[in-house]
Amino acid sequence: MSASGDCFVVQSPNTAENTIIFGRNALDADAITETQEVQYYNANAALEGKPDGGADVVKANGEILRMILQKSRSGIWGGDVGANDRNVCIAVSWSAEEPANDSDTVTSTDIVRLTLAIAKTAVDAVERIGGLVTNHGSDNAKFSFVVCDTKDVWLVSSGGKLWAAHRVADGFLRITSKGLSVKTVIDKSSDELGEALKTLGLWDGEGELNFAACFGAADAADVEWSGEAPNEDGSYTLTSMFDTLRSAADTATARSANVSVLTTGISCHWFTATPNATESVFKPFVFAPNPKISPLTKVPPDNTHTLLHKLHAQRKPAAVEDLKALEAACVEELNTYLAEHPTADEELDELMKDCVEAEVKFYR
Repeated sequence: MSASGDCFVVQSPNTAENTIIFGRNALDADAITETQEVQYYNANAALEGKPDGGADVVKANGEILRMILQKSRSGIWGGDVGANDRNVCIAVSWSAEEPANDSDTVTSTDIVRLTLAIAKTAVDAVERIGGLVTNHGSDNAKFSFVVCDTKDVWLVSSGGKLWAAHRVADGFLRITSKGLSVKTVIDKSSDELGEALKTLGLWDGEGELNFAACFGAADAADVEWSGEAPNEDGSYTLTSMFDTLRSAADTATARSANVSVLTTGISCHWFTATPNATESVFKPFVFAPNPKISPLTKVPPDNTHTLLHKLHAQRKPAAVEDLKALEAACVEELNTYLAEHPTADEELDELMKDCVEAEVKFYR
C-alpha cells in the first residue's frame, strides 16, 4: 500500500494576514477505480478500531480531538490527508514500501490519523510523527508529510525509523509527490541523526547531509508551480488554490482534491471527494458544534465506492458547468458568513452535507 499527493502551500506575504492555504491533488495510477472516501470523527470515535501500531499509546496521552479524514483507499483505518479542530492539517505527499495494514507497524495513513487525534499545533504534530516513526515505524518504509497550522508549515520525511523535518519560512511551495521532501535543511530530527545514518551505512559523514539522498529517494529536481504563481500582495485566496489544483491535475492519475484555509478566525476545509479537480466541485467543511457531512461520502458495507463517486462517474457533460456555478455560490455564501461570524455555530453543522446533496441533484 502507498499514498501520494501533489501538494501546494501558500502563506504570507502571498495570502491574507494570519492565513495559510494548503492544497493537494491525490494521485493514483488507478484513479478511475479508486474511491474518494471522506469521513468525520468526533472525539469519541477518533481512535476507534485500531488495536495495534501504537494507537493505545496515543489514547493514553491526553485530550482526543475531532477530525475530518480523506481516505486513499476504501477500508483503511487512517487517511492520506485530514485536519482537526485545532487548525492542524496533515497530508501524505509520498510514501513507499508501506507495511501491510494488519502489521504491528504504522502506515503513513495511520500516522495522519494518530497525529491529528492529539496534535494541537504543527510543531506538536511534527514531534508526534517523529515519535510514531521512531517507536512504531517499519524498517523499510519511506514517508513524507506536509504539516500546517495557522502559523507554521513543516515538511517531515522518514526512512525506516529515522526522521527529519524542515520548517518552511514563508512564501509558496509545491511539494513533490515522487520522493522524500526533506533534503539538506533540517530543523528537527531523530536524535543523533548523522551518527544513526552512518551506523546504517547510509551516509559516509562527508559533505552536507542530504536526508532524502541517504534513502535513495531524492527528486532529480524541484518541481515548478502550476499555473499563475502567487504574488507577494496578499491576493492569493481559496479560489486561487482551486485554480492551481485544476491547472496541475493530470486526468490519468488525479484522484480527489482538497484545500484547507487555516486562519485565526474560522478555518475551512474543502473536498471534492470525486476524481479530477477539473471535473469536480469542492465542498466545504467547518468544525461546527455538531458537523454532519453526508453518508454519500462513505463507502457502504459490501461496496467499493461511495454513492457520490458512482453518481459522479455517470454524470452528463453539461453537469460540469452546473457544478461550477454551485461551487461559486457556495464560496460566496460561506465568505459572507465568515465575514459576519467570529466562530462557527450550529448554522454550519450541515454545511458539507447540504453541499453534497445539492451536487447529487445535478447527477440524477
